[in-house]
Amino acid sequence: MPPLVTTPHRDLDLRGAALVLLLSALWGGNPVALKIGLLDAPPFWLGSVRFILGGLSILAWAWWTRAFAGFKVEPTEWRPLAFLGLLFTAQIGCLNLGTQFTTASHSAVLLNAYAVHTVVLAHFLVPGDRLTPRKLSGVLIAYAGIVVLFASRLGGSGATLRGDAIVSLSALLLGERTIYLARAVQRMDPTKLLLAQALVGAAGLGALSLWLEAADPHRWTLSLGISLFYQGVVVAGFNFIVNLWLLKHYRPSALAGFFLTSPIFGVLLSNLFTGEPLTALLLLSSLLVAIGIGLTTRPAD
Repeated sequence: MPPLVTTPHRDLDLRGAALVLLLSALWGGNPVALKIGLLDAPPFWLGSVRFILGGLSILAWAWWTRAFAGFKVEPTEWRPLAFLGLLFTAQIGCLNLGTQFTTASHSAVLLNAYAVHTVVLAHFLVPGDRLTPRKLSGVLIAYAGIVVLFASRLGGSGATLRGDAIVSLSALLLGERTIYLARAVQRMDPTKLLLAQALVGAAGLGALSLWLEAADPHRWTLSLGISLFYQGVVVAGFNFIVNLWLLKHYRPSALAGFFLTSPIFGVLLSNLFTGEPLTALLLLSSLLVAIGIGLTTRPAD
């Protein structure tokens, strides 16, 4: 086996900054694409097809990079892989179902608060990852933004308390999945983890769709096709591959701050593509969540 060649991390340059901002914008636009897709398809069916497309994108990437060389799932790996797949299935299922009952802008802000949830969960689940005063202030600011968002629902927007609550649960599950992945990737091949999520997710949400959505069939439209391509290929494929390249070449601490723009991009793209109004409370909420993400993910001095 050839020796492992590592690439020294460097400071962020103009090309790296442009790429990470692009990824942040694409991630922020995911709830918007989801909301558009929900006009023509039920939530669990949409999630199942998204998993299939994402899995195919991962397979193509693995084949291109020869990641399948010596690929084998050990007997001790089946259980953690299955749990990860079920966790991801529940997270995406809640995201799709919740977004059906709320606005894309609310979904974008609430989902991207997962970074803050991750910090809180890590305090209890990851030894040595403690809540510092700076992190705690970021958590409180971000959660204040979530309270503002829930309060804005009382102003008669298109969002519902039920939808916001389900998307918030999805963000909490995403935070838990982030911690679980951070542990699992230390002892398992990333390709196994990604494929487990795609396979279990496609089967799980497909089964839920057959059970609960038989009377609510999808209809093939151009907008549904674009939505599925965006969620399954652009976000689950392109974003993943480029993010890996960025993490290989640039300092992770230099990248983290740029992703706090995701909720802001989500709100702006919701207004652009779905016509959702840019209310003062919505903008304040997205700003508070972004500031909270920045404080909680900023590396220690």
